[in-house]
Amino acid sequence: MKIDLTETNSSKINAAMVQARRDIGTPAIGMVLTLVIVTDEENAYDALKSANDASHEHPSRIVVVIKRASRSPRSRRDARLDAEVRVGADSGSGETVVLRLHGELVDHAQSVVLPLLLPDAPVVVWWPDGAPQDLAGDPLGTLGQRRISDTYSCEDPIRELSARGASYAPGDTDLSWTRITPWRSMLAAALDQQTLSVASATVEGEDENPSCELLAMWLADRLDVPVTRTLSSGPGLTAVRLSTKDGDIVLDRADGALATLCMPGQPDRAVALKRRDTAELLAEELRRLDPDNTYESALKFGVAKLQPSAPPAPPAKAEAPAKPEAKPEAPKPAAKPSKKAANK
Repeated sequence: MKIDLTETNSSKINAAMVQARRDIGTPAIGMVLTLVIVTDEENAYDALKSANDASHEHPSRIVVVIKRASRSPRSRRDARLDAEVRVGADSGSGETVVLRLHGELVDHAQSVVLPLLLPDAPVVVWWPDGAPQDLAGDPLGTLGQRRISDTYSCEDPIRELSARGASYAPGDTDLSWTRITPWRSMLAAALDQQTLSVASATVEGEDENPSCELLAMWLADRLDVPVTRTLSSGPGLTAVRLSTKDGDIVLDRADGALATLCMPGQPDRAVALKRRDTAELLAEELRRLDPDNTYESALKFGVAKLQPSAPPAPPAKAEAPAKPEAKPEAPKPAAKPSKKAANK
């Protein structure tokens, strides 16, 4: 069920949700949290689809905040709120409110969202793209116990990681960190089976992928060894190599789906390590709402402390083939005297 509201307010939106629940015959509220999505028109559809898929595991009230940029000075002064209420099959396993803020209301989004939060329920704020550098200092970020961003969508992910480390507050997290949860679990299980100490490590992955940097920082922080970050053609994170005195522990995923785990003294084994979609990542983050101390420690370790990969050696210039030495010309045979000259 969908209800469109034009030039409305938070009170009318709440009344429309109550009426919509009665109309479809589900007056009870069985939602466990409020998920606030801050995005733009371009990314709103994909973000809402991922949130609806995640709501099957975590029934929630989803509030989508779309800030509409005004083109003229007059329209920037005119504050207006348009809303769309979705209840039932159109909103996953909860309720959905899509808010479009116009004019001066763009700078006061928290005053619109606050009356729509579920009472006595945790609040999670998610920026699929365009997240502020200081998540906890953002007006909407102050409403959430958990704040989710994705540095992979930033223009300069590596610089963004450094900024996030400087402004970190308990409750901040990153989907780039969530993407490496299976890698961290697999590597931790492999080290539990080995009594050898790790001397160094190498993380291999595509360029401008913050998940690779976060995994490298986690290894360097936990193992206290030098970690080198090397580049590959992807997709995403492709390999991790832990060097020990008896050989290397290698977790190699070349195709983005199936990985091979190699350990000294044991046969190679294939492990499932597929790349997950945004809905799975979001559902994982909603399972725990307490601060992630491991992420904090890895993030504050700093990208600058990683060992840079050695630049590839320039290809050797091919030397021009030496010209073959000119062979001395054989002397021409003397011309035979003609018969006339011989008779003289």
